[in-house]
Amino acid sequence: MVWVPLRTTRTDRRAPLRAPASRCTTMSVEWLLGWSWSLDGLRDFIATGIQSFRDCDASALAAVACLLLLFLWYCYHVGREQPRAYATVNALMQSAEANGVQNGYVYCHSPECLRCTHHDGLNQKLYHNLQEYAKRYSWSGMGRIHKGIREQGRYLNSRPSIQKPEVFFLPDLPTMPYFSRDAQKHDVELLERNFQTILCEFETLYKAFSNCSLPQGWKMNSTPSGEWFTFYLVNQGMCVPRNCRRCPRTYRLLGSLRTCIGNNVFGNACISVLSPGTVIAEHYGPTNIRIRCHLGLKTPSNCELVVGGEPQCWAEGRCLLFDDSFLHTAFHEGPPEEGPRVVFMVDLWHPNVAAAERQALDFIFAPGR
Repeated sequence: MVWVPLRTTRTDRRAPLRAPASRCTTMSVEWLLGWSWSLDGLRDFIATGIQSFRDCDASALAAVACLLLLFLWYCYHVGREQPRAYATVNALMQSAEANGVQNGYVYCHSPECLRCTHHDGLNQKLYHNLQEYAKRYSWSGMGRIHKGIREQGRYLNSRPSIQKPEVFFLPDLPTMPYFSRDAQKHDVELLERNFQTILCEFETLYKAFSNCSLPQGWKMNSTPSGEWFTFYLVNQGMCVPRNCRRCPRTYRLLGSLRTCIGNNVFGNACISVLSPGTVIAEHYGPTNIRIRCHLGLKTPSNCELVVGGEPQCWAEGRCLLFDDSFLHTAFHEGPPEEGPRVVFMVDLWHPNVAAAERQALDFIFAPGR
C-alpha cells in the first residue's frame, strides 16, 4: 500500500504554531503505518515531516535541544578523559623538555613511578587507580584485573623463578616464553614490510658514533661485558620528541600498529644495539600483559636470545615475539668484523588481554599517575 499524505489548505498552513501533542503523536503513527519506500513517498514524507516539526509544541523542541546538548557534552567529557594515541612530535616538545628530557632520553625522577616502585603501598595505589577508573567508566570486565591487584603480593612471591614479573602480574593469561607470529599477525607483517625503512633510519643514526662516544639520544645500559646501546622513540609510555624527529618514518609506523602499547608505563619502542662481546645479564621484565617484539635489522653470527632457558636466533627482516616476564638474557659472541647486532624493539599487547582490560590498564598505569 502506498501512503498518500493529506493535503492541507493554505489556511491550514497559516495556522498558529502551537498544536496539541496528541496531534504530533497521531501523525507519527500514521507515517509509520502507511509508509512505502518509494521515491515519491520519501519526498512527501520529508515535506510532511518538516511541516509537523513546525507544528510541534515549542516546549517539546526545547526539551529535544537540551537532550542534544547534554549528549554532546557527554561525548566531549568522555573523549577528553580517554587515553590518547601518539601525539605529534612538535606538540610534545615543550612539555617533554619541562618534564626531564635529557640527552634526548626520558629519565624517571618521580619516587611514585609505578614502573620503578617496589614498596608495600604499591597495591593500594593500584587499587585506588582501579576504583577511580571504575567510577568514571565501569566495573564490567575488570574481574581479572581486580583479582590480580588484590592478590598481587601472593602472585609475585609464589611465581616460579622462570617467570617473575617485577611490577604487575595479570592472572589467567596463557604462559609461554615465545609466541608465534600469528599472535599479532597484522603488526608483525607491517613491521616486516617496513624493514628497509627502519634499517635506513638506523644507519643514518649510527653514523654519529664515529664522531663521539655517545651521540645525543642514545643511552648506554649496564652490562657485565661489552656495550649495549638503546635509542628510544617511546620510553615507558612517553614519546621522546627529539629522537622521533630523527626517525620520522619509524615513528609514524608506530601509529599504524594495532596492538602497540603506547599509553602506559609498560610500553616502549627503541633501537637496541649490542656490540661484539656483549652479554646482557639475566633479568625479568615488569609485567606479563605485553609481548616484546624484536625486528632483526642486523644479525651477525653467534648472537642469541634466551628466554625461559630456550635459545632463539634473530633473522634480518623477521620478527621474534617473546614474553619478557620470563627470565631472559641476550649475547653477541660474533667476531668484531661482523659488526653489532641491531634490532628494533616494540612492546605489543598480550593477545589474551581483552579490549576493556587494555583500556583500564592504560588508565591505571598511565605515565605519571
